[in-house]
Amino acid sequence: MRVPLRWLGESVDLPDDVSLEHVHAALVSVGFEEESVHTFDLTGPVVVGRVLERVPEPQKNGKTINWCQVDVGESEPRGIVCGAHNFDVGDLVVVTLPGAVLPGPFPIAARKTYGHVSDGMIASARELGLGDEHDGILRFADLGMEPEVGADAIALLGLDDAAVEINVTPDRGYAMSMRGVAREYAHATGATFSDPVDRVLPRTGDGFTVTVDDAAPIRGRVGAHTFVTRVVRGIDATRPTPAWMVARLTLAGVRSISLPVDITNYVMFELGQPLHGYDLATLQGGLTVRRATPGERLTTLDDVERTLDTEDLVIADDAGAVGLAGVMGGARTEITAATTDVLIEAAGFDQVSIARSARRHKLPSEASRRFERGVDPLVAEAAANRAVELLVDLAGGTPDPLGSTLVDDRPRPTVAMRAGRAAELIGVAYTDAEVLDTLRAIGATVEVDGDVLAVTPPTWRPDLVDDVSLVEEIARIVGYDRIPSVLPVAPPGRGLTLHQQARRRVSAALAAAGLTEVVTAPFVSAATAAAYPGIDAAGGPSVVLANALDSAQDHLRRSGVPALVDVARRNVSRGLVDLAVYETSRVFLPEQGVALGTAEVPVGAQRPTPEILAALDAALPAQPFHLSALLLGNAVVKQPGVVAEPFGIADALDVARTVAWAVGVELTVAQTTHPSLHPGRAASLLVGDTVVGVAGELLPELAADADLPRVVAVVELDLDALVAAAPDVVEVAAIVSYPAATQDLSLVVDVATPAGDVLAEVRAGAGELLEYARLVDDYRGAGLDEGQKSLTFALRFRATDRTLTAAEASEARDGAVRRAGERFGATLRD
Repeated sequence: MRVPLRWLGESVDLPDDVSLEHVHAALVSVGFEEESVHTFDLTGPVVVGRVLERVPEPQKNGKTINWCQVDVGESEPRGIVCGAHNFDVGDLVVVTLPGAVLPGPFPIAARKTYGHVSDGMIASARELGLGDEHDGILRFADLGMEPEVGADAIALLGLDDAAVEINVTPDRGYAMSMRGVAREYAHATGATFSDPVDRVLPRTGDGFTVTVDDAAPIRGRVGAHTFVTRVVRGIDATRPTPAWMVARLTLAGVRSISLPVDITNYVMFELGQPLHGYDLATLQGGLTVRRATPGERLTTLDDVERTLDTEDLVIADDAGAVGLAGVMGGARTEITAATTDVLIEAAGFDQVSIARSARRHKLPSEASRRFERGVDPLVAEAAANRAVELLVDLAGGTPDPLGSTLVDDRPRPTVAMRAGRAAELIGVAYTDAEVLDTLRAIGATVEVDGDVLAVTPPTWRPDLVDDVSLVEEIARIVGYDRIPSVLPVAPPGRGLTLHQQARRRVSAALAAAGLTEVVTAPFVSAATAAAYPGIDAAGGPSVVLANALDSAQDHLRRSGVPALVDVARRNVSRGLVDLAVYETSRVFLPEQGVALGTAEVPVGAQRPTPEILAALDAALPAQPFHLSALLLGNAVVKQPGVVAEPFGIADALDVARTVAWAVGVELTVAQTTHPSLHPGRAASLLVGDTVVGVAGELLPELAADADLPRVVAVVELDLDALVAAAPDVVEVAAIVSYPAATQDLSLVVDVATPAGDVLAEVRAGAGELLEYARLVDDYRGAGLDEGQKSLTFALRFRATDRTLTAAEASEARDGAVRRAGERFGATLRD
């Protein structure tokens, strides 16, 4: 909402030296967010000039310019070149003299052009920031003004005004008017507020038929509760809009269109009541407020023919719809230059209905923004009468007794509130006088009955519906600075849980390892849910949403991998082909045959009982936290002297080990099969005998469906299971200063023997001296019998109290060989 200061000053006392900063600060103190400031961005000298001579001079380029002599109140006239032709000798015009700066910025200086030295410029409305008109210069005669030559044109045109802009929240629609903002400024500063409604001359209207036909209201709410009409005859719609009105509307963010339309916009900004004007001669019969019929069409003022929805509220005459209620009028009854008789409409419509129509037809307007926030039903008569006043004074019209008055004057519901309620909720010791004075200052009536206040909110505040909203007003008006800034002391033992700490360590470790964290939505399609069953290769049922945001994605994920596949597809399509991403997120794992969402939810503000809460929890599926990661492209990019190293299953396993290390557990790896992973390139991840994750390379068909490279490494881990398996106390090994003894061990085993199982036996057989063991080679080929493979392990031995001898290290290695031989028939490779 833009608030021109002079306009604001007509309803509230402003200081003589008022500044934009002061007004903004005052409005911020009562809860309005500061947005911006608006000025006309021009400086003088800009004066009134009279054209004394105009000589047309054709140019070689086919254009004709005018060499003018203009009296600007100085001893000698000024010679000025002008390209416009909509003026003549004797006309009063706006002259910008050298030294002036117009919006742009566009500095004015004497300069030579078309063979003359132009000592200034005759300005158009657009050059002054007053509108879009640029084909001709601005003439004071067009504004109905006869100012003195040499007078300051900036002041005459209202260009020395300025506006502050504030953000009006949806619950405070009353503040989308000068009336509402002036009241709020008075609350903030104690200045005297003068309600502009009280300055409007009361009028009545009768005899014009208005019917509200809403027999089947939407959501139980009737579409229109207020409808006031007034008639003005004999207007001259071609009269110019006064300069002061044009300037105010421009600062308010609305362009000048025509005098009758400008008047309706002016009253809307002044009082907060949207108005609509009809050419009375084009109306057939009275007006009816009704819902649109199926297939009904309406051409709106923007010359677009629209197909209406049966929920749309329309204004219709005997020939059909003439306007989309509260949003935009129809072209058939538009006020034109030939209009002489005008019907003014000031109505009140259902907020939800107007909001839905404006969004349905993509027609947000100043009127719909106010209706959907709520308009004071008792301001409609004053707004219609104010428009009549302006049409009489500025357009030369005559008021007619024809009209109608339907006003929702039902009393507002009374809210009961204890006097000490504000102190309880806000924590400030408000006095009884402060509470009563504040409630009455916002326009409420208050009756006191002991400790209970019966508060009737004003009609312009539909947001005040309970004691909490009234308490908020008390805190706002008395001052937020009264609320102490005291931080509560956190009780001991209420920090992060072990699970939260573990998740943070995992994220930090993966980020340090070079992966990028992403956040995705949990929604997937039925086909995706079936293709990615998660850690459990057997899969299971998925949660189907009853009211999905997207009908194509109406399942909740069982795995975090498909969302990362979508992330990868989007990045690869944009040329980012080397990718390492991860996410910690919940997955949803309902049990087979268990119904979801069957618990009864209590209605209203009643707190659920422990039994109801337990039933609600039981009706929810298991939602464990999973860690998912995806790797594709090159882990090491090609560069001079370095060959590219692509991501693969080994890198996925490294991610899994990094996660396990951050949690404090040790993973074992076992070969497996999985419906979403490549056969032969899939591994189960175990803690003890419990499967806690899977890793491998994505099934090539799934990668191809996502337009990804053939090799996409993925890993998924159950973080909840990992944290549950982690020890409460982590033992940290002492740093040993004695040297290590390293040996390599190559064992020949059957090709079907899992390398992880052999490694486990090697570790068990090597004993306590073994510090480190890792598979470094898997060889199959010449020198081995068919059906055999050679597994090479790098072993590191170390003692904590001495330097190991070669014999001790060899003895430990031999123990590993014996254990592997007993279990798998492994033999040393020659």
